[in-house]
Amino acid sequence: MRGWSMRAQEGMTLIEVLVALLILSVGLLGAAAFQLNALKYTDSSRMTSQASFIAYDMMDRIRANAGADYTVTPPTSGNLNVARDQDLYDFTSNIVSMLGATATGSVTLNQRVYTITITWDDSRAANAANSRRSFVLTSRAAVDPVATP
Repeated sequence: MRGWSMRAQEGMTLIEVLVALLILSVGLLGAAAFQLNALKYTDSSRMTSQASFIAYDMMDRIRANAGADYTVTPPTSGNLNVARDQDLYDFTSNIVSMLGATATGSVTLNQRVYTITITWDDSRAANAANSRRSFVLTSRAAVDPVATP
């Protein structure tokens, strides 16, 4: 045998470098996938918060103008002379501007209980096409009259 083959090995072989590089790249891909999912869910959470803000704003407007009927079809343009029409126009324009063009909102009334429903496309977070998500707020807008015995 030659003398140089009996010496102790020094340094790293190319195979060891490639294995270390493979382990590092798998770890970085996992971190990138984790970051991508975090961005998707953060966007979904932001949309839910926006829907909540819009619904509570509309409920405050209904309470402020308790005599008006908010279950009518929202107007296509604002009308500063009629508070209800301006409120409904702001409601629909806020939904479209904050949640996208396919987002919708509705106001229903059943025995003095208002239900505000906002629905938007959340397919990005759900990883499915046409996945819709809804936020529903239900509240009594007026105080029940006091019955005298």
